[in-house]
Amino acid sequence: MNGIPDRLEPGSPYPLGASFDGLGVNFAVFSANADRIDLCLFDPTGRQEIACLELPEWTDEVWHGYLPYARPGLLYGFRAHGPWRPEQGHRFNPNKLLLDPYAKKLAGEVRWTDALHSYRIRSPRRDLSFDRRDSAPAMPKSEVTSDGFDWTGDERPNVPWSDTVIYEAHVKGLTKLLEEVPRRERGTYAALAHPKVIAHLQRIGITTLELLPIHAFVQDRRLQELGLANYWGYNTLSFFAPEQRYMAGSSGDELRIAIRRLHAAGIEVILDVVYNHTAEGSELGPTFNLRGLDNCSYYRLVQGNPRYCVNDTGTGNTLDLSHPRVLQMVADSLRHWAQSYHVDGFRFDLGVTLGRDGNNGFDPRSGFFDVLRQDPVLCQLKLISEPWDIGPGGYQLGNHPPGFAEWNDKFRDATRRYWHGDSGMRAEFANRIAGSADLFDRRARRPWASINFVTAHDGFTLNDTVSYDHKHNFANGEDNRDGHSNDHSRNWGVEGPTDDLPTIELRERIMRSMLTTLFASLGTPMLLGGDEFGRTQRGNNNAYCQDNEISWFDWKRLESERGHAMSDFVRRLSAVRRNHPLLGATRFLHGEVEVAPGILDIDWFDERGQHLTEADWHNPEGRALIMRRVWRKEDGTLEVVSTLLNASSIPLTFTLPPPVLERRLVIDSADPLAPEREIGETVEVQPHAVVLVFGVGRVD
Repeated sequence: MNGIPDRLEPGSPYPLGASFDGLGVNFAVFSANADRIDLCLFDPTGRQEIACLELPEWTDEVWHGYLPYARPGLLYGFRAHGPWRPEQGHRFNPNKLLLDPYAKKLAGEVRWTDALHSYRIRSPRRDLSFDRRDSAPAMPKSEVTSDGFDWTGDERPNVPWSDTVIYEAHVKGLTKLLEEVPRRERGTYAALAHPKVIAHLQRIGITTLELLPIHAFVQDRRLQELGLANYWGYNTLSFFAPEQRYMAGSSGDELRIAIRRLHAAGIEVILDVVYNHTAEGSELGPTFNLRGLDNCSYYRLVQGNPRYCVNDTGTGNTLDLSHPRVLQMVADSLRHWAQSYHVDGFRFDLGVTLGRDGNNGFDPRSGFFDVLRQDPVLCQLKLISEPWDIGPGGYQLGNHPPGFAEWNDKFRDATRRYWHGDSGMRAEFANRIAGSADLFDRRARRPWASINFVTAHDGFTLNDTVSYDHKHNFANGEDNRDGHSNDHSRNWGVEGPTDDLPTIELRERIMRSMLTTLFASLGTPMLLGGDEFGRTQRGNNNAYCQDNEISWFDWKRLESERGHAMSDFVRRLSAVRRNHPLLGATRFLHGEVEVAPGILDIDWFDERGQHLTEADWHNPEGRALIMRRVWRKEDGTLEVVSTLLNASSIPLTFTLPPPVLERRLVIDSADPLAPEREIGETVEVQPHAVVLVFGVGRVD
């Protein structure tokens, strides 16, 4: 740009953020309680502040100004003037450089220093004191951008929910050790759509790639001092800017190109997003943006004592989505990712927090849910909630509104416990594999609303679930106190890796049984990335701070005989699910509809082919079960899928209940290489194994 003027032109209060119009840049930022906000400009290195200009106008609580001749690439930040009254919730300190909450790109990184705090961190008055040091040298800078990416020809896959198979992965961990990717691109956005990655996802039947957080986030000071890192990324610094560490080069289009290539391969992309809290932490945390711009508006504060933050998230602060401007920021962020990056959906971390109105409890009719459900862009995307937080009444599985799917941890726990031999699991397990209708069948919701998973990023991998009785998190530096203490895992005789072949084979069988359960159940299956070839985290069930081989995918496992066999088994499972609509049924089955005389849409039997009695359902040692689902095709024939489950330690001969149809055994978790074959009325199911049998025929 040419010479910087002495003052800004009035500009416009909309849109929020920095907007380039070809002639200059409009700046607009919300603050209801500031007395003045300055726009600070920096040289291209971000080290030297070259101008500080007051935003001249305040319209509807939005401060705004226009800088002629400015262009993309300009680095800037804000300084907010106002009352310093922490006991009233006001924490304005113009000595602290603030990021634009709407910045779409950041330059530089946070460099930890006490000057990042608005108070004197070592003062006996703690957060009531006032720090006068300039934080700009330690702060990243906001960068003006212009979105000129050409999306012509891009088509969203729009995979129906009933056909969806989700694959949860971390941008860096997925490809950091993938040797086929050029070294400088490993672990970056550019590598997401490498031909090897796409081919692998397609081969195992993945329709939807769900990425752990990619919003720009902060590396926690405590972790850095321990020589660790915030690997998962649940510590958001900017809701609009992609994380820079995942860029192979300086182009902001790497992620867009990757998404476009994944779309061309028929694969959707979902982002795990964190709108429940920010990296600023509690009232004792640093000041990066929202706290300094308007602490009282952006955060929920304790009623009657607004010096303190409400902490329903366990991270120190909680965004106040009952405030219209905060809700607007979240909705604008979601639309930005949907429209500028063409993402296909979102998984909301601690989704219950987003549904809390002010200091009230969870409300499925809160403003957050209403905004997303009526928004013409967002309502068409896949929306998934993590249905819990640590606040009052924080467990809300099944209570979200229509249009949302939810992570079903009850499915996870029931599946693990059933296959690990726990007693008294028959009834609970049956509820979960039948779609959890007890939780989701209300307000016209469908079975896809249950996101079924056995493992996720938080907890053991599938391999570790059958290899460890206890967590082994010592590498996290917390004396093994962090992470779940009861993961419903079992080591089957040896803690950790072993060379004992029978133990290895038993573990692999149980993994296949859990995977078969996942793909054969009503609901939407989600696979943790790497489980398809036996990825391990060495017993760490909370690898949030392990940016190393503990978390990264070891692709050499896929090339091994056992790893390839496991991934090939997953390929078969996804193909079976894809080819048999009953496995992805679009309505709940309650065993109340007769598909043919005496034949219900869903029914339950023991291994003898006899209906389960009430006593059978509550038999604590009952570990055998048949789930039979039936539907009538348009030509009048019946299609039947029978899931035969044997969680006992002995082989059992299962008798298939009538009607007598042409039957084919298509999956046997005890014999993954067994070809499909015709069977008769009985079939032997090995210990800790599940068999899928499909039948077809007519019943008069």
